[in-house]
Amino acid sequence: MTEAWIIDGVRTPRGKGKPSGALHGVHPQELLGGLLSALAERGLAPEDVADVIMGNGEHAGDHANDVARSAVLTAGWPVSVPGLTLNRFCGGGQQAVMAAATGVLAGWQDVVVAGGVESMSRHSYGQPLDAGNPVLRERYPMVPQGISADLIATLEGFGRSDVDAFAARSQELAATAIKEDRFARSLIPVTGADGTVLLDRDEHARPGTTAESLATLPPSFERSGAKPRDDQGRSYDDMARAVYPAAGEIQHVHHAGNSSGVVDGAAAVVVASDRYARAHGLTPRARIVTGAVLGAEPVIMLTAPGPASEQCLRQAGMSVADIDLWEINEAFAAVPLKVMKDLAIDPDRVNVNGGAIALGHPIGATGAMLLQTVIDELERRDLSTGLVTMCTGGGMATATIVERI
Repeated sequence: MTEAWIIDGVRTPRGKGKPSGALHGVHPQELLGGLLSALAERGLAPEDVADVIMGNGEHAGDHANDVARSAVLTAGWPVSVPGLTLNRFCGGGQQAVMAAATGVLAGWQDVVVAGGVESMSRHSYGQPLDAGNPVLRERYPMVPQGISADLIATLEGFGRSDVDAFAARSQELAATAIKEDRFARSLIPVTGADGTVLLDRDEHARPGTTAESLATLPPSFERSGAKPRDDQGRSYDDMARAVYPAAGEIQHVHHAGNSSGVVDGAAAVVVASDRYARAHGLTPRARIVTGAVLGAEPVIMLTAPGPASEQCLRQAGMSVADIDLWEINEAFAAVPLKVMKDLAIDPDRVNVNGGAIALGHPIGATGAMLLQTVIDELERRDLSTGLVTMCTGGGMATATIVERI
């Protein structure tokens, strides 16, 4: 029976997602193309690649059209190599890797490169989920994700001290990981046209951040949550309460310091069949055991990672205790806190090198980055199994189990 193996993985550093960020001047096609070139330099035969599948959450402006195909051409790969760009919002990069595994497991393809890209400093931030559709807007009074995160915190009883303590932990763990070069195997410096290194390590982290320093930051969504937003004069908080009346007054506990960082970045993972790897003398790093996607109620939006993880575990015939390391994307602090609470996960197994609060969340690229992070850390700790899960816009989640080889 065919297996889907992860052979290699590379990523850019995460650059601050603003015009002053180190990667702002690099087109997203170039970010991805540089990674494809790096994979070829590390031994991948581009002519053998059946497809390049990339996640992206923008699909407009500099990310428009099919950025995966554009990256193939930018890298100078054979024109026979196609490209596919998909959008599952924040889960796009992880979905791309699962799509690659599906093609390999089906026997249709032997080698697929998958991942994603997002230059948040070049984002237009486009349309809301309903894109002006009055039917969908009436059915689901969509609110910004920050309001959804505060709604989760309110319903779960996570106070400001809880989310700030989690954020401080993320910064502390990320600072240690960066200091000890734990990301070195996957990280590819980004260079300019003249060969100058633009960025060689994650730029967003803030070492020395404490829960006390975070406590001084004002909540980001309190004012926007109270402002009238619809033709009935309802605020976002009112809309959320209409669906979740048990919440009462929504406690606004999230801010820039305990929410995911806005960054630029790209990632690419080589997925190959065991047959191809053996025939070409390639050393696999991990096996993709199974993957799952799941939807949840879209107003609260960010609660699907727990159920998606449980579905993934059921498919694999595994339990929470069978997972050595978890990567739960830190879109907002309340998201991993809820997953850990609901699934009774040992916090010491979760995001052990920090997460998106400290390192940043380049939307379409993050899932592929987290898969690389967990494989790198399984190898470093001589452990076996990891699970990566992410919430996404529209009330969905992705989840994938990998087993170190």
